[in-house]
Amino acid sequence: MTFLRNFLAFILASLLSSSVVSAQPVDGGHARVELISERALAVPGETVWLGLSFEIDPKWHIYWTNPGDAGIPPEITWRETGGLSADSIGEFEWPLPELLPVVPGQIMDYGHSDQVVLPFPVTLPADIEGPIVFEGVADYLICEDVCIPESVNIRLMLSIGAGQIPDTRASELIQAALAEVPPAFPGDVALSKDGESWVMSLSAPEIAGQEADARFFPYGHEITHAADQTASFGASGFSLSLTPDSASADLPETLSGVVTLGDAAFEVTATSGSILPGTRSSNGGIGAANGASLPLLMVFALVGGLILNLMPCVLPVLSIKAMGLVSSTANGHAAEARAHGLWYTAGVLASFGVLAAAILSVRAATGIAIWGFWLQNPILVTALILVVFLIGLWLLGLFELGTSVQSVGSDLAAKQGSAGAFFTGVLAAVVGAPCTGPFLGAALGAVMTQPAVNVVLVLLTMGLGMALPFLLLSFSPGLQRFMPKPGAWMETLKQVFAFPMFLTAAWLLSVLGALAGYRMAAMVVAGAALIAFGIWAFKSAGQGAKSILLSVLGLAIIIPVFGLISATSSVEVAIGLAWLIAMIVAFVLIARLGDGAASKLAQALAGLAVVAGLIWPLAQARTALASDAPTEAYAAKYETEAWSPERVAELTAEGRAIFVDFTAEWCVTCQANKLQTLQTKPVSEAFDAGNVAFLVADFTNGDKTIALELQKHNRAGVPMYLWYAPGQTAPEVLPELLSIDLVTGLVEAAG
Repeated sequence: MTFLRNFLAFILASLLSSSVVSAQPVDGGHARVELISERALAVPGETVWLGLSFEIDPKWHIYWTNPGDAGIPPEITWRETGGLSADSIGEFEWPLPELLPVVPGQIMDYGHSDQVVLPFPVTLPADIEGPIVFEGVADYLICEDVCIPESVNIRLMLSIGAGQIPDTRASELIQAALAEVPPAFPGDVALSKDGESWVMSLSAPEIAGQEADARFFPYGHEITHAADQTASFGASGFSLSLTPDSASADLPETLSGVVTLGDAAFEVTATSGSILPGTRSSNGGIGAANGASLPLLMVFALVGGLILNLMPCVLPVLSIKAMGLVSSTANGHAAEARAHGLWYTAGVLASFGVLAAAILSVRAATGIAIWGFWLQNPILVTALILVVFLIGLWLLGLFELGTSVQSVGSDLAAKQGSAGAFFTGVLAAVVGAPCTGPFLGAALGAVMTQPAVNVVLVLLTMGLGMALPFLLLSFSPGLQRFMPKPGAWMETLKQVFAFPMFLTAAWLLSVLGALAGYRMAAMVVAGAALIAFGIWAFKSAGQGAKSILLSVLGLAIIIPVFGLISATSSVEVAIGLAWLIAMIVAFVLIARLGDGAASKLAQALAGLAVVAGLIWPLAQARTALASDAPTEAYAAKYETEAWSPERVAELTAEGRAIFVDFTAEWCVTCQANKLQTLQTKPVSEAFDAGNVAFLVADFTNGDKTIALELQKHNRAGVPMYLWYAPGQTAPEVLPELLSIDLVTGLVEAAG
């Protein structure tokens, strides 16, 4: 009888194995859910893997064992388990989850999408007989833009016999899911406190020298899930900066979860202790950046904002505000001076607030936030050139905005007013933001990967620092007594400041040329000439309107004349003649116009020229292609190569020293370092003697790989200089201001 029973069970299992042991998937609404088993026929006493399988609608997701800031993980409530005890059925083994940023920088969840199987073990008793029926309810929360709790009834019959027969389809699904469950980390893991951050350091031969994207998924809620986690890599492992869930939270004795490094993932339990040696870069890694407290970063930002007032591109704009303040103070309008100081500050803060929002938007869209990204956009650079050029024309006196700088008292209040002060603040911030210089590099690099509120606070503090001198001057009668008296010198100084603005425009033209080609730069110059002509023509229309109109028309006649000369068909000849006749008729009509009508027509033409000079370059910038021309900054001095992580790995394997220049055409500090240090004869000779490989990472047009490398070393943007000593895989991050002695000293020490 026993033989017959086993034989019948074997036949039944064979039939079942060709189909499916489980019931068909149940549609819960936005997911098809099924209870599956790796066995069609199991033997008593063995451990069998079952799995809860989800096939999820596109764009929807369920949650991991730790859902993050919001959510509920799936669970099964059993109604029937074939008499098995509760401890015979194990817990879910969780495959590696995905990051689910609900509100970037604020709310982060962890979960699964598309298809996922949650395997769990079932230990069968040695004396069990007959098929086992598993029946229960699977509850889960499934979300897209909204979250919906769903429940499905699940059922599975597992046959028991003398031999094992797999359910091929289910077994493949379960084994694939188990392969995605992170194994235990094969090395040491420590948790340390560094300023307001926690540092998880991991050391093991299996990860020594590796550098890749890293992330920690906690099993609990000890850390801020949405905070960025900056990695630092050393010779024996790496470290991750974690933000505790509460600023007052004590460092826990242990912290468990899953760590990913590139495509690899490990289950870890970090214990409280010192940072493991060899898990951070030689420049101090995390401690150098994320260890800085927010108040300290804000102090750096405040001082950096003050320094912005000394930048050559900002001084001319500040002169506008300074002269208005001189006039108000000289005439005893203290309330007016205070109001202007407040409105100017509001303009600066508004601009830095918009910049912070733009940085956070870029970070949310790309995962990377790099300072100066706006100078990688031809449209924005074109607009900035035209604005700076217009300011130069205004400072030169070619046209007036509301009032002369020598106007005083109520005229200043009525004509310039709060709007003028606010606009001046906006303008100062716009032209000053690209000139943050090396002083702010560390502070900006430290805050770029922090929560959104920190980014906003640091940038607003920088704006406050920029506006602070005028704000204090506006509210300090004692300081105002030292201000000079208004006079003709103000108009002269105003005109002198026009020329730094033109030089700033010339620098921005070189940036645009590197971004979109020098043909695009020539188009902007043509647009600027058209603007200048329009302003001049509008100003001169009252006295020489007919001369302006007839001169323009006379020059325009050249177009159909050349068209007739180059015509190759009768149609082209006819069109050319028609245009020529039309222009001759227009010439006669304009010659007969009265002075008033000619003046209005000339002013309309002038206005059209200004509008065309503004719109045409911007339209061309929309379609401009980024220049593919290689970096030529060092062509006369060095034999350089393009930087890539792969090339660095090759050169370090050869035992060569490497100097890497992360640069951009629009980076003023980069260009200064080239001229003063990197292009000098002592550095050139030192590099030749030391067989130093010179790699250039050109960030002019933006590059995700370069941006990630900058972020990895806690830098907000270029310049960044890396020095790899011979045979070393971890670089030294050099200061943003270089010197000949610093660079040659590194080469000599490596020799």
